Amino acid sequence: MRVLITGGAGFIGSHLSDAHLAKGDRVVVLDDLSTGRRENLAQCASHPAFTFVKGDVVDRDAVDPLVAEADVVYHLAAAVGVRRIIEEPLGSLRTNVEGTQTVLASADRHKKKILIASTSEVYGLSTRLPFREDDVLVLGATSTSRWSYACAKALDEFLALAYVRERGLQAICIRFFNTVGPRQTGRYGMVLPNFVRQALAGEPMTVYGSGDQSRCFGYVGTAVAALLQIVEHPGAVGNVYNLGSSERVSIYQLAARVKELTGSKSEIVRVPYQEAYGEGYEDIQHRAPDTTKLAALIGFDHRVTLDEILASVIEEQTAAVA
Repeated sequence: MRVLITGGAGFIGSHLSDAHLAKGDRVVVLDDLSTGRRENLAQCASHPAFTFVKGDVVDRDAVDPLVAEADVVYHLAAAVGVRRIIEEPLGSLRTNVEGTQTVLASADRHKKKILIASTSEVYGLSTRLPFREDDVLVLGATSTSRWSYACAKALDEFLALAYVRERGLQAICIRFFNTVGPRQTGRYGMVLPNFVRQALAGEPMTVYGSGDQSRCFGYVGTAVAALLQIVEHPGAVGNVYNLGSSERVSIYQLAARVKELTGSKSEIVRVPYQEAYGEGYEDIQHRAPDTTKLAALIGFDHRVTLDEILASVIEEQTAAVA
């Protein structure tokens, strides 16, 4: 099978590249390296079935010939991270909306199956837990740029499903819930790698807000294994699926657990949102997926525990500074 992964030099995309190469597939990665890193693909670079192309997903001339040669397209390229969305709203919207439209149009033109990476952010301020795919989405005001990411990704889903209904495109949407693991960087505000880095360095561990907000952290290896099954399942086309763990933890509890597992003497410090992100910042208080729909499709069961995930991230970062 010939696979195209946009954003393949990123955290999830690089693990997905590994998995497809291990299956014996041919893999092409398209990435502009704005957030992705060549180091993530170091283990793929010399593989005879792997090709890296530096390019922008909004560039039809770069995207179209690669889609034409693929059997399956994973569209993972996106502007990610709360900090980047707030600091670069125009560029983020361009990538997340125009880029997706470019890739979808090309997939439609060449009649290729495509998986669109969405996010749990689309649930916005909803308080109904766990989140189900057919729940009403509750977004914040347009004056708060933090919600532009959620809105853009929801629009991506609308676009993909419109192509399914009107054009018969084989498209699937996946809402990732805080996927974590080795290779994830904290550069754009990802909480777990930041906590581990701070703990290992003996720096204060910064918890934004009260720390009572809770999340479910899913292991990247589990997510990638699910993606491989989803794209091959004919019943997945035209559907939206949550993908993540159901083990919920508060952000303060997460910091405390990282501190304990690393044996760090770092102080856990609460930092007000406005100090970190500016006035008017809003956050989702609690976030947890209902994965019943995905379980019915492929028997999905997230069995990797939070402690096992933390151990993998701690091991990687410890080795990097050794």
